[in-house]
Amino acid sequence: MTDTAGRTPPASPAGSPPGGKPGQHGDPEDGRPPVAQAPPPVPPAAPARAEAPAVAEAPAVAEAPAVAGAPSPDERPAVAEEPAVVDAGWAPVAGGTRASDGASAPGGTPGTDGAPGPGDTPVAGGTPGAGGGAGGADAFDRDDLPVAEGATGRLLRSLLAPRRGRVVLAALLLLLQQAAVQAGPLLVAYAIDRAVPALRGGDHGPLVAVAAGYGVCAAGAGLFQYAFIRASARVNQDVLLDLRGRIFRHAQALSIDFHERYTSGRLISRSTTDVESLRELLGEGLQELIGVLLSFAFISVLLLWLDLGIGAVALASFLPLHLLVRVYRRRAAVAFSARSTAIAAVIVKFAETMNGIRPVRAFRRERTNDADFRALNHRHERRNGDAILEMARYVIGSRLVANTAVAAMVLWGAYRVASGTLALGVLAAAVLYMRRLYDPIDRLAMFLNSYQSAAASLEKIAGLLAQTPAVPEPAAPRTLPPTRSGTPGREIVFEGVRFGYRTGGEVLPRFDLTIPAGQTVAVVGSTGAGKSTLAKLLARFYDPSAGRVLLDGVDLRDLSVPELRRGVVMVTQEAFLFSGTVAENIAIGRPDATRAEIEQAAKAIGAHDFITGLPDGYDTDVRKRGGRISAGQRQLVAFARALLADPSVLILDEATSSLDVPGERAVQRAMDTVLEGRTAVIVAHRLSTVEIADRVLVMEGGRIVEDGPPAELVGGGGRFAGLHRAWRESLVG
Repeated sequence: MTDTAGRTPPASPAGSPPGGKPGQHGDPEDGRPPVAQAPPPVPPAAPARAEAPAVAEAPAVAEAPAVAGAPSPDERPAVAEEPAVVDAGWAPVAGGTRASDGASAPGGTPGTDGAPGPGDTPVAGGTPGAGGGAGGADAFDRDDLPVAEGATGRLLRSLLAPRRGRVVLAALLLLLQQAAVQAGPLLVAYAIDRAVPALRGGDHGPLVAVAAGYGVCAAGAGLFQYAFIRASARVNQDVLLDLRGRIFRHAQALSIDFHERYTSGRLISRSTTDVESLRELLGEGLQELIGVLLSFAFISVLLLWLDLGIGAVALASFLPLHLLVRVYRRRAAVAFSARSTAIAAVIVKFAETMNGIRPVRAFRRERTNDADFRALNHRHERRNGDAILEMARYVIGSRLVANTAVAAMVLWGAYRVASGTLALGVLAAAVLYMRRLYDPIDRLAMFLNSYQSAAASLEKIAGLLAQTPAVPEPAAPRTLPPTRSGTPGREIVFEGVRFGYRTGGEVLPRFDLTIPAGQTVAVVGSTGAGKSTLAKLLARFYDPSAGRVLLDGVDLRDLSVPELRRGVVMVTQEAFLFSGTVAENIAIGRPDATRAEIEQAAKAIGAHDFITGLPDGYDTDVRKRGGRISAGQRQLVAFARALLADPSVLILDEATSSLDVPGERAVQRAMDTVLEGRTAVIVAHRLSTVEIADRVLVMEGGRIVEDGPPAELVGGGGRFAGLHRAWRESLVG
């Protein structure tokens, strides 16, 4: 430990910390002066977001779950169980501190535990993470995640590939439907040139044959259309189900730093409005496209077969139409991308406001929020209007080309009919075919509309799916060795750990610490000392920039997520409860737990009495985020599920700060039971929690400046003694 002047005595032999407990840490006792630890280069602070910060908007971030370490039924809890908001708003930068608005404050006091504010993400070895390079933050701000060339097409093909057989069947049915439809004008030509002259001679057979053929074609077209709609609808629904599942699974697998930068509103937009755009394309747009392509193929061949000159005129008219489509696609791509971003901003604002409805009402933000939402709504209206205007321009242009081509064909054809070089029936059939060709081409605008909207949406979805977790799964995962001495606790070692957030300097310049198995360690210090960062590294919400965090000698990076969550559980300040019963929330870490085991955990933590007093006891639905019970009761449920998960290491990150005095006393009475035999790391501002610890670490500027048993540190003249005196005086006062 240090004296009140901050002078540090020589290091204890063999790396033992003061107080006689084994361990090592990065305090100046190791002979390495702090000034010698030059932090690696870190990218400059990201610019302020144009939209609301990610932490405030994401339900999974704004109210972090209490048991971050307990595996969910699908064993992918890393994202849904996030404590990132516990210490947000300040992160240190070189030469001072970074306030929540991004300004540097004079002095040298770091921010809130060095934890990231909105948009702050860890630096892995000084390199940007997902999002890429210096422009990564900008890409997140613009809702424009980088996408590799061809990624959108590969995504669509991967969605359709498992359903290749049904896609081929749907295309074949549409081909037959088009064949039945396109037979009509040929029957008209036959009726004019053959059936009518035969009828004048008293022969009714050709006319009856034409009528019967028309009826068969009409019935066949309707039957094939019905079968096509059924087949394509199955493909459509399966693709959307697959895509939504991919988005949900991938979002859960992404690391905490991604969710601190990418708002939940945008994720909602990806899985709703963007997926809906693909539904419109698959459900309606593709039918129009295939119909137009088949019509073009059928009609081009038939026109050339009927008359080479008429067919050549028809084909020549396709050139200006092709140029028109190219111009429309280029302009519409920009318009629909802007529209997709605008609607995402509306959803983000709506989600943020509803998630923060309490402070909105408390600080009378309704009018301000209404004005902001109105501005975003108007921006979406303008972007949507731009997209509609582009479609209108295409429709007008395509109709002008079509009408000009038909008029030219009729004039030239009439001249040839009058001169006897063209049959009237052939001209009539050609005009009908041209109308049948250009009417679908008019509807092609609807496909292009759906296509550009879906392309913009697929690009954003592909950008999301291209993001890789900053905390990846190991290629060859290891398992934890059996616990020693029959106790559940495991040894924790921080070995040469360095860590910093993306927009700030290093929070832990170099950190070494050993916590023996079964020891309860309290970590205290001023705001910004790095306490919560230490807890998040141990829970592997982030990986260190350098060094290793070991659990019984195994690097956390070598453990699979389920294996790690079985060994390490984190209880945070804000207990997140999911919709469902109290029993279901307690059993999140062990879905197979019996009712007796659930009740036993609740009794051990002191939650049984209040739970049985609820209307339906353990079967009471706590509703969204546990809104049916108080904050203190939610925290007790969080402690019960941590106990039921039975971890080797328990991290309490200011976990009792939301409890009232009776609730805190109830938890402290049960703490001996909860922590018995386990290794525990307690991050606390309330020093009443520290009294149960075997050892206290006082942190400052990412370093341990005092280390020892609570009684010894209280009796000394160091920082912890001062904190303890201030706490005692606050109780008396």
